Amino acid sequence: MRPLRLGMVGGGTGAFIGAVHRIAARMDGRFDLVAGTLSSDAGRARTSGLELGLAEDRIYTNFAQMAEAEAARADGIEVVSIVTPNHLHAAAAIPFLKAGIHVICDKPLTATMADAQALADVARTSPARFLLTHTYSGYAMVRQARAMVAAGAVGRIRVVQVEYAQDWLTEDSTSAQAMWRVDPDKAGGGAVGDIGSHAWHLLRFVTGLRITELAADMSSMVPGRRVDDNVQAMLRLEGGARGALWASQVAPGHDNTVRIRVFGDKGGLDWTHDDPGHLWFTPFGSPRQRLVQNGPGAVQAATQVSRVPAGHPEGYLEAFANLYAEAARLIRTGEGDVPGLQDGLDGMAFIAACQRSSAANGAWVTP
Repeated sequence: MRPLRLGMVGGGTGAFIGAVHRIAARMDGRFDLVAGTLSSDAGRARTSGLELGLAEDRIYTNFAQMAEAEAARADGIEVVSIVTPNHLHAAAAIPFLKAGIHVICDKPLTATMADAQALADVARTSPARFLLTHTYSGYAMVRQARAMVAAGAVGRIRVVQVEYAQDWLTEDSTSAQAMWRVDPDKAGGGAVGDIGSHAWHLLRFVTGLRITELAADMSSMVPGRRVDDNVQAMLRLEGGARGALWASQVAPGHDNTVRIRVFGDKGGLDWTHDDPGHLWFTPFGSPRQRLVQNGPGAVQAATQVSRVPAGHPEGYLEAFANLYAEAARLIRTGEGDVPGLQDGLDGMAFIAACQRSSAANGAWVTP
């Protein structure tokens, strides 16, 4: 099966997330990068495009022009990857959706609810698919946890704890990656949008439960910072379950610690990004069990997205590649498991609810 022709908006030379998406897209040979608006700066766009082997006539500096030009080509792109800062997601995605070109977008959906709604209005009328890269839903043992919850392994869910801790913004940083993330006009939310949205989606993906109410306390720990860098939220979930979410970018000792624990009336599950190839399962009244990726007890939902033999850890790039492989399958066959528009809208509603709650001194609000 030939690779899908892929374009990219953003992700020029030196951009961290652009390189991640490109590696993920080509890992299984499902996509072939052939065009891009890699920067709005003509010189940087050209340099970046040539470094990636793009033909000069398919290196653009305007994404609307790229969408129009590629849609008119017999060999034009079929899918575009949007890896810009958050405030450009809607503006970049809309012309491609209007042109019938599928969109794979980095999370969160947008920087503002207004942009999210504008994007949704176009996506809902487009024949193309809109997909969102919530990375941690791509891990094999996260999918194992989801399948076990759905099968009733933990029983009725009572408590869910989810966290995402980093330390890279404990001090002010002048790196390009940091600068736009602490700019409210470009990022929207701070930690709540950058990593809190990941924690939220992980909870939603594994448990299937919606948040009915939340009470959030958002803080800017670094003096002068204009966005939150720490958020703690109490959660009320469907079915009477309770939960807590913590997302922090000022947690020394944590490079990229993601963890979810689910406790029900029949047992509990515990997964952490620090040890992604294992899932701990404890049936109530029985010893703790360590489930291994591709090992005994692994379900199809996990094994079908595993590239490694039992005992070998799955990594960050592989999780991204799973989303790209699933996106290709979804685009070609209509079947696949990738976060989409509703995940993005719900994530934006979560971010907005945290902001409203925190502004009201941690009042309970409805997302």
